[in-house]
Amino acid sequence: MSIRTTLKTPIHTLGGNGLLLIGILLIASTLRAPIIGVAPMLGMIREANGISAAEAGMLTTLPLLAFAAVSPFAAGLAREYGMERSLFGALLVIATGIALRSAGPVWALFLGTGALGIGIAVANVLLPSLLKRDFPTRIASLTGAYAVTAGLVSALVSTAAIPLAHLPGSSWRFSLASVLIFPAAALIVWFPQLRLRAAPTGEVARSPHGWRIWHSPLAWQVTAFLGLTSLVYNLVTAWLPAILVEAGYPAAMAGSLHGLSQLATAVPGLILGSVVRRMKDQRGIAIAVSLATSLSLLGLWQLPSLAMLWVSLFGFGAGAAFILGLTFVSLRASDSDQAAALSGMAQCIGYSLAAAGPPLAGLVHDATDGWTAALAFCVVAALLMAVLGSLAGRDTTISASSPHLR
Repeated sequence: MSIRTTLKTPIHTLGGNGLLLIGILLIASTLRAPIIGVAPMLGMIREANGISAAEAGMLTTLPLLAFAAVSPFAAGLAREYGMERSLFGALLVIATGIALRSAGPVWALFLGTGALGIGIAVANVLLPSLLKRDFPTRIASLTGAYAVTAGLVSALVSTAAIPLAHLPGSSWRFSLASVLIFPAAALIVWFPQLRLRAAPTGEVARSPHGWRIWHSPLAWQVTAFLGLTSLVYNLVTAWLPAILVEAGYPAAMAGSLHGLSQLATAVPGLILGSVVRRMKDQRGIAIAVSLATSLSLLGLWQLPSLAMLWVSLFGFGAGAAFILGLTFVSLRASDSDQAAALSGMAQCIGYSLAAAGPPLAGLVHDATDGWTAALAFCVVAALLMAVLGSLAGRDTTISASSPHLR
């Protein structure tokens, strides 16, 4: 029996592909901003609630843990309720989490943070599958477009967080709540999509992929590439200001360089789509951006006086690697169901690594009284990314490379 029944109504009858694309980009605007916007206000939140530094750090780690826990189940949610309804539900959960997080009590702060992490996890997993289903010939360019959107909105939210909190009569709660505008806009634009697809009818068929995707070597290569990319990006992003301060930069300059690295992560999304479309496979570009990431970290470690160059190169290389990892999820899958299953697997592993990286790096720093070991580890991890990218970037699919998954 079919997993779901698709209405015969053409998609353009309710606003065209343009409406769908706007909805995708608005969903993308919710994927990082609610988390990124917390970091500048951690000091204010600690002071207002009397929580420790470790507890405040959980506000950035909780969403990553939620990503890891929920990602493997998002594909099943889409099979049960449909892609459009699942994404709409994820937006509702994100909006509810943001509102709860801004309500005031400490318990609401943490509960809301966990809730929005769950919603973002579902949306993160299902977007690559949606692109595989509805835009199979435009996967790379649209992945780049929503990565750029997520990066630019995150930069905007991060920049505006403190000014919003310092408005007359305002507070950190208002600044956190202001991010609600993004899922609210996405819900309004996405609502018509609920009418385009019928709900599953009758008994929902069991996924032809499900947990069997975990037995595919190619799936593990894609997962490992995206996982190491997430680990390196989150570890360096979390500690870059501290690394720069320890290297002798003033705190204000370190913050500006951190912002520059974030801005650089958006650049690959503008150019990577057209480059990938012209390639038979993506091995060359995956190796190149991984080596660029490794070089940037080596430079930051050995020649920190050129930090502006290194953080820009890091943002570009790590941003490109992350977009490629998401693109691999769609390109290496044979259909949208398999893409959703692979996305869940890759993001479960990736965000587990990402959540563990920053605290472990902090412990190593305290034990060694420096960032040398953490930076050396990241250099090696980026080199390993190049090896995995040479495997994950091959022009094949999981079904072709793993006949037992047919």
